[in-house]
Amino acid sequence: MKTLIEELAAGCLPAAEELTALIDCQDPEIREALRARAEAKRREIFGDAVYIRGLIEFTSYCRHDCYYCGLRRSNGQAERYRLQPEQILSCCEHGYQLGFRTFVLQGGEDPWFTEQRLAALIYRIKERWPDCALTLSEGERSRRTYAAWKAAGADRYLLRHETADARHYGMLHPPELSFANRRRCLYDLKDLGYQVGAGMMVGSPFQNARHLAEDLLFLRELAPQMVGIGPFIPHHGTPFAHCPPGSRDTTLTLVSLTRLLLPEALLPATTALSTVDGQGRELGIRAGANVVMPNLSPKDVRGKYLLYDNKANFGAEAAEDIQLLQQRMQAIDYRIVVDRGDAPNIRR
Repeated sequence: MKTLIEELAAGCLPAAEELTALIDCQDPEIREALRARAEAKRREIFGDAVYIRGLIEFTSYCRHDCYYCGLRRSNGQAERYRLQPEQILSCCEHGYQLGFRTFVLQGGEDPWFTEQRLAALIYRIKERWPDCALTLSEGERSRRTYAAWKAAGADRYLLRHETADARHYGMLHPPELSFANRRRCLYDLKDLGYQVGAGMMVGSPFQNARHLAEDLLFLRELAPQMVGIGPFIPHHGTPFAHCPPGSRDTTLTLVSLTRLLLPEALLPATTALSTVDGQGRELGIRAGANVVMPNLSPKDVRGKYLLYDNKANFGAEAAEDIQLLQQRMQAIDYRIVVDRGDAPNIRR
């Protein structure tokens, strides 16, 4: 196993069977060797820098009915809200003053935010803060819509693929959604010049280690600039309410493997990881992550954007507590930087 880890660090692409065995491995010594190698690779490329993104969860309405998501349209208990453009601009202004140079607009696929409305908002954000990057996370749209948002000024787009196995994808989503269309969206985004983010849930229902190995191989093929990896956490208002959450340790293993397979990727230490473990953010950084995404949303709506139960929203997860986050990063010998935090290939 240690030889395989060194081959990964050298840029070799292992077979799915080898990745599956490494994901399944429970040996603490092997897991520590993988973590240490991934952290060394992360420091080799990014030093001690941790990039911050200001997360604005701007709408909890969604037209889809994904079986794992608390925002699914058939969840009648979900608290719905929709920030107006001036509220979103206010969040950006607050974030800029705190030192954020990337804003992430994340929401359900809300029909109210049409192609034209969101394009107008994108233009206003980029006009007011031209030195900032703007990331969208607004789900599956047409190529035309993606092109319109790119023309308005959007820089990046997050669209987690969730699972690269088409059959497994169908077990997590309603029939009108397919992995083929998710894949189409990701390649459209790349072709249009976005910095693209993909990623997956770890421990989702019906998942096994081979699925995760195929996810890693898909990521290597897609070569996105960003990869979001977090544990599955159930939500009480979904068909998967009684399923167990994903493993913290397996999630960290996937972060480390992704760092070695995509050395220059921007990898968040996700909120979901912090939700399953109070030290999840630090553990994620030490496993190879280099991005954190504190919440810039208005305080009165943070508890309503519940993709899963018990979602962490305050403390080091909150933008206003950026000093606390800085202290926690310094405690593990990392530092928050005021920077757009583009991927190295974009900088070049």
